[in-house]
Amino acid sequence: MLGAIVSLLLILAAAFAVTKVGGIITLLFVGAVLLLAYQRLSLIAFTLTFTVLFAAYTLLGAPADLWKGFLGVLLAVLWLLNIRPLRKALITRPFMKAYLKLLPSMSQTEKEALDAGTVWWDGELFTGAPRWQKLLAAKPPQLSAEEQAFLAGPCEELCRMLDDWNITHERGDMPPQVWEFLKSRGFFAMIIPKKYGGLEFSAYAHSCVLAKLASRSATCSSTVAVPNSLGPGELLNHYGTEEQKNHYLPRLARGEEVPCFALTGPRAGSDASSIPDTGIVCRGTYQGREVLGLRLNFQKRYITLAPVATVIGLAFRMFDPDKLLGDKADLGITCALIPRNTAGVTIGRRHFPLNIPFQNGPIQGKDVFVPLDFIIGGPKMAGAGWRMLVEQLSVGRCISLPSNATGGSKAAVWATGAYARIRQQFNTPVGKFEGVESVIARMVGLTYTIDAARSVTAGAIDGGERPSVPSGILKYHATEMSRRVANDAMDVHGGKGICLGPSNYLGRGYQVVPVAITVEGANLLTRNLIIFGQGAIRCHPFVLREMTAARNPDRARGVDDFDRALFSHIGFTISNAVRSFIMALTHARFTRAPVQGATARYYQHVVRFSASFAFAVDVAMLTLGGYLKKKENLSARLGDVLSCMYLASMVLKHHENQGRQAEDLPIVEWACRNLLYDAQEHLHGFLRNFPSPFLAGLMRALIFPRGRIYSAPDDRLGRKVAALVTQPSAPRERLGEFTYRTLEPTNALGLLQEALLLAIELEPLEKRIRVEGVKTGRVTALDLPGRIQQALAIGLISETEAAALRDYDRKVMDLIHVDDFDPQALGTQSLPAAHSSAHVA
Repeated sequence: MLGAIVSLLLILAAAFAVTKVGGIITLLFVGAVLLLAYQRLSLIAFTLTFTVLFAAYTLLGAPADLWKGFLGVLLAVLWLLNIRPLRKALITRPFMKAYLKLLPSMSQTEKEALDAGTVWWDGELFTGAPRWQKLLAAKPPQLSAEEQAFLAGPCEELCRMLDDWNITHERGDMPPQVWEFLKSRGFFAMIIPKKYGGLEFSAYAHSCVLAKLASRSATCSSTVAVPNSLGPGELLNHYGTEEQKNHYLPRLARGEEVPCFALTGPRAGSDASSIPDTGIVCRGTYQGREVLGLRLNFQKRYITLAPVATVIGLAFRMFDPDKLLGDKADLGITCALIPRNTAGVTIGRRHFPLNIPFQNGPIQGKDVFVPLDFIIGGPKMAGAGWRMLVEQLSVGRCISLPSNATGGSKAAVWATGAYARIRQQFNTPVGKFEGVESVIARMVGLTYTIDAARSVTAGAIDGGERPSVPSGILKYHATEMSRRVANDAMDVHGGKGICLGPSNYLGRGYQVVPVAITVEGANLLTRNLIIFGQGAIRCHPFVLREMTAARNPDRARGVDDFDRALFSHIGFTISNAVRSFIMALTHARFTRAPVQGATARYYQHVVRFSASFAFAVDVAMLTLGGYLKKKENLSARLGDVLSCMYLASMVLKHHENQGRQAEDLPIVEWACRNLLYDAQEHLHGFLRNFPSPFLAGLMRALIFPRGRIYSAPDDRLGRKVAALVTQPSAPRERLGEFTYRTLEPTNALGLLQEALLLAIELEPLEKRIRVEGVKTGRVTALDLPGRIQQALAIGLISETEAAALRDYDRKVMDLIHVDDFDPQALGTQSLPAAHSSAHVA
């Protein structure tokens, strides 16, 4: 708040000086002072430079007494602040005492969550002056020859084997040959090192495989995602003992063991750290010998692969009431591996999540006894379970659900673009109607955004990052955007989308979206508590340093560290306030961009919003303190601003990674405009609901001095974007990459592309019949087959042309066909014929 008030005073004083004192010298002096604040000089450098400027201004400008007096007082204060012992006694110590009262309490699990992963581009966005070179210098993600061969070979073959209607409706499971193929071809071993028999794929390849599978079957992609995400394989690889690795990892790689991980239970869902499941250290008998072990009691649900799992990764709270291991009774959350056939384990029943029959179900354990060696990492890792989980979740959440969302959205765009061209109403392709164009444009823009975030963040993981805050951003926004894409696809397809059956290629993808919204941290929790709650402390340049210093038991060292962090923080806040004000006034036109050309303005706008965001964060955290943790709507809106900036950055980097394709610029512009407009509106919502009207007004003056002038994508741009996917184009091909598009009788995506190509090829023939036949009255038939026959009869088209049109019409009608069933075929139980026909009069 101090930084904000000082910033406002500087700007108000500058305005007063320019209007009341006047003169070019005054204007230059004020501009120089604001430039100093903009550039973030150290306190001593700012003070020295300000002293020189003030002396020159006094000699050359003859300032008025009141103005001169104000500047003199400011100069004196600046010099006094440079005397560290004085400022520590007068400012730092009292402020630190008050600051400690504002600090929210932090549990051990919260601390471990904060310490998990690394700070990457998310940290730059908290600075108000992100260093673009850090992002742009990262190598574009690439597939190795081995990874490309896997996508073109086993992955393609697997997609060909999948019949989604058979899986979801008739079997309620994948057929045995698919399960065997998954196990034998390494689909469950993408993250397992090669020395244990795994594939050891990059994060990017892992992501591309999941995206391709998701474009074909949500059941299959979910099944493959789990063993390659947070689970026994990942935990063993990073924390397991050599004995555990050598036993389990080769067996998991060969598919001899099927893993699941049991975390969520009836009493602990999103609040997973409060699990009530227990493991009591005691002596017991295991395989005929007495050993020191754990007696486990647990109830778990929503566990993917549980019904078919042979080894269970179990999270529980470990207690040692008899102090058999040491002086500590409550050892904390621990993870262990439990064989399925262990006495006391009940497993095998299934949940049925929204008609998507991936194997998912409950697990219970009653007095299950296992040796201490079953703890992942051995007894020394007792109590380290939560740290293990949050560290690995920072990677897993960047890949599994974002990749599935990408594949589903890509498939929806690929299908909808083609369907909107071949499906006609009022003698016009439905994709030509403005309302449909705007919906398709939104689908394309959102899908490009999801894909960019998935691709670039996976590349960062391969570069050594473990981005914990971006994992929350991707989980929430990729799944929410895919929900919007699924809804839009259904709207364009209409009745074709809602009638389930073998020929419906949208319905199951639409149904699975809420599953993705819910798992791995429900989206409401992720948005309201995690993204900003974790990012504000972890990514901020000074907050964590201040918290650590304030809690330092070495009082003298703590005060010294806090003093340095505090005054750097004040300067940081003042700088961001000035930067926000100036860039808002100039619409960021003079902000340095790392590239030239059509995308340069979006880099500038991200920097502008970064400064405004960082300034708003500082004011909120300093004035609300721990109360901000309870003001979930405020922190959620700040998280939304951070997310929009992060996603816009990913879009820009993705465009660079793909070679700055000029044809993709309408999509890039739509995505960036959409995200930056949302950032503006979320900032507005934050200010509108801030509990202090005075501070809200102060922030608004520095963030929106010209009002909210950023606009969403317009209709003209949407029309350009929609046109790129409703006809064959290079952008359509790039957007459809890593989907299953092979032309074969059972693949709707391939058949739709074939029909789209034919539509473009035969469009001149259709136009000839319409213009020279229908409009002249020579062709009077109402449907295309009749018009083809009449046009052929009067010599308007040749026999070859007629055959081509008939073939095209047959293919279109096959694609827009919807399924119908005998009444006896619906339902899981047969009903008497009299009952099923009772409604027929």
